[in-house]
Amino acid sequence: MAKLIELKGITKSYDGEVILNSINLYIRDGEFITLLGPSGCGKTTTLRIIGGFETADEGELYFDGTEISDVPPHKRQVNTVFQKYALFPHLNVYENIAFPLRMKKISEEDIKKRVTEMLKMVALVGFENKSVSTLSGGQQQRVAIARALVSHPKVLLLDEPLGALDLKLRKDMQNELKTIQKAIGITFIYVTHDQEEALSMSDTIVVMADGEIQQIGTPTDIYNEPKNAFVADFIGESNIVDGIMLEDKKVRMSGHTFDCLDGGYDKNEPVDVVVRPEDVDVVKPENGMLTGIVSSVTFKGVHYEIIVDIKGFKWMIQSTDYVAPDEKIGLFIEPDAIHVMKKSKYSGKFGDYSSFSDELDTLSDADTAEEF
Repeated sequence: MAKLIELKGITKSYDGEVILNSINLYIRDGEFITLLGPSGCGKTTTLRIIGGFETADEGELYFDGTEISDVPPHKRQVNTVFQKYALFPHLNVYENIAFPLRMKKISEEDIKKRVTEMLKMVALVGFENKSVSTLSGGQQQRVAIARALVSHPKVLLLDEPLGALDLKLRKDMQNELKTIQKAIGITFIYVTHDQEEALSMSDTIVVMADGEIQQIGTPTDIYNEPKNAFVADFIGESNIVDGIMLEDKKVRMSGHTFDCLDGGYDKNEPVDVVVRPEDVDVVKPENGMLTGIVSSVTFKGVHYEIIVDIKGFKWMIQSTDYVAPDEKIGLFIEPDAIHVMKKSKYSGKFGDYSSFSDELDTLSDADTAEEF
């Protein structure tokens, strides 16, 4: 896929606070790319700069090889779908979708043809004369998408568009959005703080934190090969343990030396070691590479979530086998389940589940900070 959008050295501050710190990123034609990160990481600001709603303090923005930093939003080949949809309550479904075409003085014949195409695309045939205020959240979302696509933009920007929907509807809309994107073949740039959304929908994920890009890659790469402790913790659950790289393919952590697949580190270099909870096998203590005492067990439907105290560090394990609280268990970890990372400014901040609880997990998803 050809390069369509390129951000070079994009920097943005608000009231002296740096929101984007010299961002460099390119986006390919026809790509479904997701900007993923916590509130305040800069993902929405990046989207707004691409859309023309914000101007960077420094840097350059290119669209199809042309610098467009000074081009107003309505002259960019870009449309946006916001979380709150911004539909016109006094217009019916047909007229909401037709609105951008009427603003461009398109003929009635062409308007009818293009609106009909969009209604089919978003599965709303028969809803033409309904008031948008009578529609469900998912139906309103589809109207907003149809309105954004009816003028044939080259890029669709989506700013947390599923945030107002309930869980089941969000999952349904994830599938629909990906289907629509593949059908029309244009670039989707999607903003979310939801890791599952990003993993299930994207061709490429851009993980952001503190106004900087932490990692860019496919969902598989991001999950299996995180670059630092922030990415490892933010994408799924992770046990992130201090380790020492003794030599290539030998790492020591939690008092045991493990075989691994990583190399290229200095001898005895301090590292972060990531082990995903689903990659740990629960065995009898005498058969374990590590042993620990079970702190808590939570049934999650398809597996048990087990918190284990190993030398004061709380590991999370996901297993279909039940173990009892206060039981001593062994942990067996295969070499390909161990991922070694360079130390970073995020080292030591994540991966210990000593304060883990369902309540804290829920609170972490709340909108407790203003998004930039």
